[in-house]
Amino acid sequence: MYIFSNILGVFVFDEEFNVVDEILFKNLEDYNNKDKFIEQIKNKHKNLKEPNNEELKKMIIYFKNNRFFNDFCNKNLQLAKLDIKSSVKDDILLIQAINSIEELDKAINILAKRLREWYELYNPEISKSIENHEKFVEEILDKEKGELLEKLKINPSDSIGADLGQEDLEPIKSLTHQIYDLYQLRKAQISYISTLMDGLCPNIKAVCDAIVGAKLIEHAGSLKRLSEMPASTIQILGAEKALFRHMKTGAKSPKHGIIVNHPLIAKAPANMHGKIARTLADKTSIASKVDYFQGKFIGDKLRKELEEKFVK
Repeated sequence: MYIFSNILGVFVFDEEFNVVDEILFKNLEDYNNKDKFIEQIKNKHKNLKEPNNEELKKMIIYFKNNRFFNDFCNKNLQLAKLDIKSSVKDDILLIQAINSIEELDKAINILAKRLREWYELYNPEISKSIENHEKFVEEILDKEKGELLEKLKINPSDSIGADLGQEDLEPIKSLTHQIYDLYQLRKAQISYISTLMDGLCPNIKAVCDAIVGAKLIEHAGSLKRLSEMPASTIQILGAEKALFRHMKTGAKSPKHGIIVNHPLIAKAPANMHGKIARTLADKTSIASKVDYFQGKFIGDKLRKELEEKFVK
């Protein structure tokens, strides 16, 4: 006799492939605990065999009966819903968060440029004196024109900016507040990513920092996929266009992709970028594997090895 189980229950078939015993599952909880019911059947019927492919085909014919249709449909729908719910892992949340930061950066840059152009009609001197968008927004948020010019030791009467009335300044101030709020949202998202990575991939965070590590996971598609990649692939993640151009036209091959934003590479001279990128990719590859398989925290050790080699 043969034992067979599916989402409906556990069944025993005789040599003629007729059902001689069965335990039907009442709900998905029973299905998830099917090993218990299989054990019950095995205790009741000795010497049960697992069917081979040919025997399995003959057994499946039994379930073509219309009386099983509704049960099959309902339980498979429940199982699909459960699988969809359980598929939302921390790395998926991480990917959404890092994508939101990239989109925030695009929006902030566009709006900040518009704000500068608009505000320069009123106070061009202060705009030219502050290159950083975030600092510029913070400076003009609550300070009046005279106070800002005083910092630059410029008399308000010497300013070439127009004297705008309150009704014209109000929309500029409103845009400034909106951009400031976007910067605060970005900081909150970064904090969330950092906290998420502490539980999901602390070793990657220690080696790459939160933003670079999150971008690597986003580009790979998941922590699992990143952990399966060789170091040479991690090194050029994000530089696929340059790689394909190299393969197609013989152009110079890329030395790095996303990891170029790592502080060690950013601070190093250009002729060291390739060497640092290779070593960083090696350490990231190790860190991703340790994180995916939930090994011990070695991120501090990996980061220290990097810094000892390249930070003089």
